[in-house]
Amino acid sequence: MLLALLAAVLSTVLASAEGFHASPGLLRSNSRPYRHLSTNTLRMSGGAPDKKLLFLCGDYMEDYEVMVPFQALKSYGIECDTVCPGKKAGDSCRTAIHDFEGDQTYSEKRGHNFVLNSDFDGVSHDKYDGLVIPGGRAPEYLALNEKVISLVKDFASSKKLIASICHGQQILTAADVIKGKKCTAYPAVGPQCKAAGADFVEANPIDLAVTDGNLVTAAAWPGHPKFVSQIVSQLKLTVSGASGKKILVLCGDYMEDYEVMVPFQALLSYGFTVHAVCPGKKSGDVCRTAVHDFEGDQTYSEKPGHNFALNADFEQVKAEEYDGLVIPGGRAPEYLALDDKVIKLVQDFASSKKPIASICHGQQILAAAGVLSGKKCTAYPAVGPACKLAGAQWVDANPIDLAVTDGHLVTAAAWPGHPEFIKEFVKVMGVTVA
Repeated sequence: MLLALLAAVLSTVLASAEGFHASPGLLRSNSRPYRHLSTNTLRMSGGAPDKKLLFLCGDYMEDYEVMVPFQALKSYGIECDTVCPGKKAGDSCRTAIHDFEGDQTYSEKRGHNFVLNSDFDGVSHDKYDGLVIPGGRAPEYLALNEKVISLVKDFASSKKLIASICHGQQILTAADVIKGKKCTAYPAVGPQCKAAGADFVEANPIDLAVTDGNLVTAAAWPGHPKFVSQIVSQLKLTVSGASGKKILVLCGDYMEDYEVMVPFQALLSYGFTVHAVCPGKKSGDVCRTAVHDFEGDQTYSEKPGHNFALNADFEQVKAEEYDGLVIPGGRAPEYLALDDKVIKLVQDFASSKKPIASICHGQQILAAAGVLSGKKCTAYPAVGPACKLAGAQWVDANPIDLAVTDGHLVTAAAWPGHPEFIKEFVKVMGVTVA
């Protein structure tokens, strides 16, 4: 069954995108490496100022399963605190990249370093509207922590939202809070859920998410769009203006892992149709991604990321068939900026005044396309000279989580700015959250 998940993960990511609508000085901000601003210091406005969620983190939680919900929910205006037993605000948790690469079970690689923004000690359920539990390997040991179990029980007894994904349900079973509840989980966690008395819903398809009262569960990271959408619904927020609108994501090999998947899945959660394409590749093909992080060197490190599955063919793409364009950063823009068809596509979006959102190194493509002249924009600091040469009104990326909007153009400096980046882009796309 686990071997079959390889095909399932790829196919359901594709299907969800189509059908789911439900230098040290330059590279630092305030003398801190940008990883220490891992979207935890963002200045959010609008959305849901009275809603607050707690994320229960641990070492080797799955990389996507913490960052995608965290940044996506913040884009809605929801305040999110992140804690880990034995750690304090400013400490980091290591993450794991879980993916299917042809073996009988998932592979694991080192992911980003996720920076916490709150202390675990003293945390109380009564300060929050809900609890979010990422999957990965962290739940194995967190389920043995009495303080963790007590915290989860407090949320459950108070009938507050609990949202858990993948292996996170190991904590729910240890806390004995899923008896009689419909829930799903990663298939290997199914027997444990059943033994704990859950009304278990098999994870078929793998992007399944299930709501039962105050409990929201999902099987694995392909289900993030539904998972996030159901959390938003539980918090009584309504989204309008996304239905029927299509967004194109311009991908390439070694684009930054977060910078493609966070916007991709977050935008799906709002109700957009989102197509991901890459020159020379077709629907069902994958792009390799890169994990860019600061780990004590003078510039960012790079590690292999997830394999990102495309869901549309580049050769069939026409700008007139889409309402907006997203360009991830990473190393892909270096070579995509040399592709005449890519340049023409970007120029078509710009000349039609359609929203364009580009992040980090993605602005290398905008500069090559000649669409930045007179426009306010930011980017990863090393891309600043190219933007200035292209005639942009350059805005220094200080802080590194900065996002800038100028008419139909939304730009951000790096992945810590995803919440503001996504929030501004959906606003330009005509979406409201109430």
